[in-house]
Amino acid sequence: MEYNLADLWETIVDAVPEREAFVADERRLTFAQADERATRLAHALAARGVGAGDHVGLYLYNGTEYLEAMFAAFKIRAVPVNVNYRYVEDELRYLLDDSNAKAVIFHREFAPKLAAIRDELPALGAYLAVDDGSAGDLGPLDAVDYEQALADASPTRDFEPRSADDHYILYTGGTTGMPKGVMWRHEDIFFGALGGGGAVNPISTPEEIAERAIAGGLRCLPACPFMHGTAHWMALNTIFTGGSVVIDTDRHMDPVHIWQLVATEAVTFLVIVGDAMGRPLVEAIEHLDPSIDLSGLTMLLSGGAILSPSVKRQLAARLPSTMVLDGIGSSEAGGQGQMLATKDGEIPSQPRFAMTPENTVLDDDLRPAAVGVVGKLARRGHIPLGYYNDPEKTAATFPVVDGERWSIPGDHARIESDGTITVLGRGSVSINTGGEKVYPEEVEGALKANAGVFDAVVVGVPDQHWGERVVAVVQARAGEQPSFADLDAQVRRSIAGYKVPRDVVFVEKIVRSPSGKPDYRWAKTVATQHLLPRDPDTVPAP
Repeated sequence: MEYNLADLWETIVDAVPEREAFVADERRLTFAQADERATRLAHALAARGVGAGDHVGLYLYNGTEYLEAMFAAFKIRAVPVNVNYRYVEDELRYLLDDSNAKAVIFHREFAPKLAAIRDELPALGAYLAVDDGSAGDLGPLDAVDYEQALADASPTRDFEPRSADDHYILYTGGTTGMPKGVMWRHEDIFFGALGGGGAVNPISTPEEIAERAIAGGLRCLPACPFMHGTAHWMALNTIFTGGSVVIDTDRHMDPVHIWQLVATEAVTFLVIVGDAMGRPLVEAIEHLDPSIDLSGLTMLLSGGAILSPSVKRQLAARLPSTMVLDGIGSSEAGGQGQMLATKDGEIPSQPRFAMTPENTVLDDDLRPAAVGVVGKLARRGHIPLGYYNDPEKTAATFPVVDGERWSIPGDHARIESDGTITVLGRGSVSINTGGEKVYPEEVEGALKANAGVFDAVVVGVPDQHWGERVVAVVQARAGEQPSFADLDAQVRRSIAGYKVPRDVVFVEKIVRSPSGKPDYRWAKTVATQHLLPRDPDTVPAP
């Protein structure tokens, strides 16, 4: 047996077949039931020409089908590919073409979009539709109903041997540019991002995962879309310890509903993405019915976006029996560290985690950076193979230094005197003002400490004197309208003067990605257009 994700899954299934694996609304599947559905789907895909190395698009909302489809693909050595369900036709066409998808599993409401681009995707030959009560016309796609495909397929595990070298791909949009497919070996993603069978104590042999599963009892609720790595990474982390995944099928975030799920499903591990989820959740707690008991929640983790210090402190105060953590990492480097917040402890303005042999900071010459010197966060060991179909970006992000491969996604960081690493932010969105670098995340955290601010995104706009000047795009709390002077005073109490926004643009709602990450391109356009009438010679149109 190797460190293959399908092999590991099947070993857990055989160890705890009657334990609950997936819960979604009224559907409750044991490991054995979930495995039978995944096995049937694997045979259904194989019958439609999908084989080893072929890519299967998952164009789905959250549901058991998403995880079933991932394991079904792994069983036949195919590769599931996450598809952002917010995409318009051009973006959808790009991703399915770039990934060379041979099949797509989709919720029926997406049928018209797929039909509109079908003729431009000749490699895409198999369509499986998950019924969602919509009236999407399946005729133009020759699509088969998902449940019917399962019913018609074999439940027998009669698959060919698999390998630790089988592939996993995660498409990531980041903050700029078109999405890129980050390509991992199964063994590397298992240890690099999926917990290795135990986050602080990974397994040492594949067979050991059965023992861990028998002892497991985690119940995880990923309260964010599976189409992004944070949600399905944490779901798979849970599964690979024999835990259960509670799936929120609501398509819009409802903080009260999430807390109700935590209480009724005895969730011990809640996964969110940054302040976009953290702030409404923490503010909903005081309005909950007293019967909603959250004391069983032992861990709340934010992945994909860092919680601001003010939200972390509020969560820690209102959930005294819960560890509140920021997960630090990226699609290109996996999980690199965690930062714990406590009600009375120090909460740094920027994320910080313990340095390890695999994680460090490299300078511009790709040599170890000295303590206190800003460089690039880097990881070695279990890292991706590169970007799918993009050797140029692969060479830039995954360089080989003295015979060793590194992942350097672009986060700026520095090593502190106590051996920790402070992550400053993604270099692609940093602001250069008068020769000083400003990292938006730090300024955003300082702004959100103001009681009148619900959300904020910070960008740089062109300035003839300073090169760029710092501008805040702010969503005020309902019924509030903080003044520029109030915000200026607030921010100056916690960060240096050159980082303080010179302008504030108020908007009705901050635009974020479905994963909760700030849309910096949108914010920069808003800020630039707001300033243009006042200073046309200084701020060009976007």
